[in-house]
Amino acid sequence: MTPRKILIAAFLILGLSAGNQWAEDHCSSFLVTKGASQDGSVMITYTCDGEFLPHLQRIPAQDHEPGTTIPIQGRDGTIRGRIKQVPHTYAVVGLMNEHQLAIGETTFGGRPELRNPDGLLHYFLLMELALQRAKTAREAVRVMAGLVEDYGYASTGESFSIADPEEAWIMEMIGPGPGGKGAHWVALRIPDGCVSGHANMARIGEFPINDPDNCLTSPKVVSFAEEKGYCDKASGKPFSFRYAYDPPQPPALRSCAARVWSMFRRSAPSLNLSPDFHRGVRGADPYPLWVKPDRKLSLRDVMGIMRDHYEGTPYDMTKGIDAGPFGCPVRFRDLTWKTDGATYSWERPISTQQTGFSFISQSRAWLPAAVGGVYWYGVDDTYTSCYVPLYCSIRDLPRSFTVGDLQKFSWDSAWWVFNFVANFANLRYADMIQDIRKVQSALEGQCLSLQPLIEDTALEILKKDPELMVQYLTNYSVGQGELVVKRWVELGEHLVTKYNDGYVKDDKGRPRAAGYPSEWLKEVLRSKPDAFKLPDWGEAGKSGRLD
Repeated sequence: MTPRKILIAAFLILGLSAGNQWAEDHCSSFLVTKGASQDGSVMITYTCDGEFLPHLQRIPAQDHEPGTTIPIQGRDGTIRGRIKQVPHTYAVVGLMNEHQLAIGETTFGGRPELRNPDGLLHYFLLMELALQRAKTAREAVRVMAGLVEDYGYASTGESFSIADPEEAWIMEMIGPGPGGKGAHWVALRIPDGCVSGHANMARIGEFPINDPDNCLTSPKVVSFAEEKGYCDKASGKPFSFRYAYDPPQPPALRSCAARVWSMFRRSAPSLNLSPDFHRGVRGADPYPLWVKPDRKLSLRDVMGIMRDHYEGTPYDMTKGIDAGPFGCPVRFRDLTWKTDGATYSWERPISTQQTGFSFISQSRAWLPAAVGGVYWYGVDDTYTSCYVPLYCSIRDLPRSFTVGDLQKFSWDSAWWVFNFVANFANLRYADMIQDIRKVQSALEGQCLSLQPLIEDTALEILKKDPELMVQYLTNYSVGQGELVVKRWVELGEHLVTKYNDGYVKDDKGRPRAAGYPSEWLKEVLRSKPDAFKLPDWGEAGKSGRLD
């Protein structure tokens, strides 16, 4: 397959063939500047949530002949338009390129009337094209802005996380409406030493118009909103992108703003951020776009933040009767429902069973790009997944992450393997999650411990033979990926054996009845006080006679 066809195939797998369900099922992203990380890495995260089976892609670098174009296909396979190819495109692994540039997103939807059906480029196309054409986050902003100006923007509102070894940016974009040109957008550099996050709500409020070092915007981002009546210039209030283009509503506050609140409460607990905004209290202040963490965050800290169910808060999804007898944080869709005229909503955590894949990118300025960029990749629910280090320079991928069919289970597909373990664990979550986390911690801990040694060795090889160094990192990345999947197959088999027919085997393999937690049994009896109670016959009953 040629690189051009690989690019088109990647677009179809990431977006069109999945029914564009990323936006429908929500995503989460967390940004860490180098001054906020323990080792000076710039990190961004991305949970790509939706019911689809991802195929991890690698697009090689390539030179292109003058006049080359990229055909963009619609859902029906017809060519909707063509994009001019650039002379040289960079190699991409997942959503990170060979220069350590990484991009994630969450869809905020915004005003539906601003979607442009005539636009050629959806957000996932913009991400891939920017990764192939840009070396830095700032350059990626300009590439995406230029592309939508030339070819039109087709998606709804979108928030992008963009990171390189020096900076982290958040860019928010929305369309001009049917027949309009380009898109309306603003991009802000996250101040060094701070962290930010977004989760399907526009996050940028006020922004400095005349500060190109820290803020880039489309020409009419303010005037267009004024023309459409999305804001009132006469009010004297500063213009806010989020209030103009994505006015908050209670369902979004509960399922979206809450996740940002949890990212920040874990990063900077000393701020004691109020939950009022995400609980929909009128007049509550929205959460800041960025905060300074109480301490610098490690890669393991960031993994933990992406595995959040609001533990330790009043919204802890592992507590209460709604968590079932075994403290399961999974809540099935629909998240919102109506009963007796009132509207209710389950919590929507960062960690969710609907995650297709997630990543944590690690970009490091003090290392050569081939060694400094690591794409920590996992599939399915972040809480029960295991992150695998894939260096941005590798030439091959673990096969099990590149195959699979949503309609057919297969032990050859990493996505299905992780889904099997996660779904089985829901039967007795509080117990099985301990087995899962033990294996997860051991495998990720091994990768984190090996990382300095692997990279020191790679740097030594680089001095003598750059190609051999790339092969070395490729072998390591592929090997770790396949090792993790193999271990997860064994974990699944172990769980089925240990937790069978409601019994739990002890260390010697003997099945023991484990029953239900007493607190849950009390809740059952409160709802059905007499249904399970046995009659007390007293002394007369000792004979066993009923007369």
